[in-house]
Amino acid sequence: MRETPPPGSRTAQRLRRADDVLDLQAAGRRGGTPAVLRRLAARARVGVLLLHPTGTDASPPPAPVGTAERALARSAVREAVTRGTGSAALGQATLTCLVVTLPGPPGTRPPVLAAVAPRPAPPDLPVLLADAATVLSLTWDAERGRRQAHRAQLAATGTREAVLHLLMDGQVAVARRLARTLRRELPDTVRMYAVEGPAAARRDAADWAAEGAAWVGREPGGAHRTLVLEPAAGTRRLAAWLHHPAVADTCHVGISDPVPLRDPALAHHQARQALTAARRHPERRAAHARPGDLAPVLGPDGAAWAAATLAPLHTHRPARPQDPDGPALLATAAAWLHHPTDAAARLGIHRNTLAARLAHLHHRLGLDPHRLAGRATLALALRIGTDGQSSDFGGTGLDTILGRPQVIDWALSRLHPLHAPDAPTALADTLKRWLRHDARIGPTAQETGLSPSAIRKRLGRIETLLNCALLRPPSAVHDLWLANRALERADRPS
Repeated sequence: MRETPPPGSRTAQRLRRADDVLDLQAAGRRGGTPAVLRRLAARARVGVLLLHPTGTDASPPPAPVGTAERALARSAVREAVTRGTGSAALGQATLTCLVVTLPGPPGTRPPVLAAVAPRPAPPDLPVLLADAATVLSLTWDAERGRRQAHRAQLAATGTREAVLHLLMDGQVAVARRLARTLRRELPDTVRMYAVEGPAAARRDAADWAAEGAAWVGREPGGAHRTLVLEPAAGTRRLAAWLHHPAVADTCHVGISDPVPLRDPALAHHQARQALTAARRHPERRAAHARPGDLAPVLGPDGAAWAAATLAPLHTHRPARPQDPDGPALLATAAAWLHHPTDAAARLGIHRNTLAARLAHLHHRLGLDPHRLAGRATLALALRIGTDGQSSDFGGTGLDTILGRPQVIDWALSRLHPLHAPDAPTALADTLKRWLRHDARIGPTAQETGLSPSAIRKRLGRIETLLNCALLRPPSAVHDLWLANRALERADRPS
C-alpha cells in the first residue's frame, strides 16, 4: 500500500500538479476553452481572464471580474506584449496580476491568460497558470481551426447564394465568373426547386445539395423558402433526397421544368407555382404543370409581341444621370409584379421613388401597373423575355396574340376545372367578376351581394380546382386574367 506523502513535500506538490493537469485536460476535452477557464478559476480561487493582445476578451470570463481587476489585467497584458517576454507580473496596493501568453505558431498573436488575486498571490499560482496555458493553447488552436472552417463554409455558402441571385437578376456572365472562383461551372440547362418548411430541414437540404453540383440560397424575401438550382440531368440524386424523412415529412417542394440557364426567372416562377400545388399534395411535392404556362404556347409570335411591348424600355435613355434607365425600369417592373408589398425595400429605393418609376413605366409602355390588365400584360412580356432587339411584329396588341387558336386551347385547358360537371356553377362567375375588379375582394363582394369572407371562401375553392394560388404569392392571377381575356375575345365560355 502506497504511503501518502506529507503535505507540503515535493512529492505531494508533484502529485497535486499532476492531478491539476489531468483535471484541466479533462475539462478541455469536455467543454473546450470555457471549461478550462472555469476549472482554473475554481482551483486557484482567483479572477481569470483570457484576453487578446489588444486587451479585449478572447473568451467570456468564467466569473464576473471587477473594474479594477480588469484594468490591472489589461496593463499586465500590455507590458508582456510590449516587452515580448511572454509573461509578466504586475501589482498594485491590494492586487497582483500574473499573465502568461499561450504558446502559438511563429507570426501569430495568441491570447494571453491572466489571473488576478489579492496580495500576496498563492505560491502555486505561477505553475498552475503555466500548465493551464499549455492546455488552453491546444483547445484554442482546435477551436480556431473550427472557426476558420466555419468561416470558409459561410463564405462558400454566401458565394453560392450570390451566384443564384445573380442568375435570377439576369446577370448570367457575372454569375459564371463568380462560380469559377469556387472551381465550378454552371450548366447550360437547369432545374429549380423551391423548398418551404422548417429552418433545420431546409439547412439539411442545403447541405445535401451543396455537396453535389447544386447552387443553393435563400429566396429573396422568402423567410421560409430555400431555392436549389441544379443541372437538369441531376434529378436522380435529388429524387432520393426528397424521400428522406427529415425533408419529406416537414417540407413542401415545388419543382420546375428544365430551362436554359439564361432564364432562371422562368424556373423560379414555375417552381413557386409548383410549390402552391405541393402544399395540397399528399406527398408534399409537385412538379410544374405545363398547361399553366402561356409563354411557351405563344412561340415566335409571343417573342415578337414581347419585343415590341418592351421596346420603349430597351431603347430608353434617361435625360438625367439620376433618372432610372431601361434596365432599372425593367427591374422595377419585375419587383412590383412579384412582390408589390415590399418592392421598394427589395430594390433599395424609397417608396416615393418607386411610385415615380411606376408612373414612368405607365408613360413609356401605356400599361397601368396599378390595374390588373396592365400588370398581366407586363408580366407576360417579362416572362417571355427579349434581348432588346427590334421586332417586325405587325399585330395590334395583346388581343392579337390572345386570339391565336393555340392560346384559346390553352385558356380552355386552364379554366376547364371550373366548368366540370361537379364544379359549382357560381365559381366561374365569381372568378370573372373578381378579375374584372382588379382582383379586389371588396368590390367583388359589393357587386355579388356576398360578404368578403364568402368571396374568400369561393376563391379558396377555385384555388383547389385550378391547382394554383390566388390570395397569396406566388399568385396565378395574371395567367387567369389572360385566359379569361382570351376566351372573352373568342366568345367562348370562361
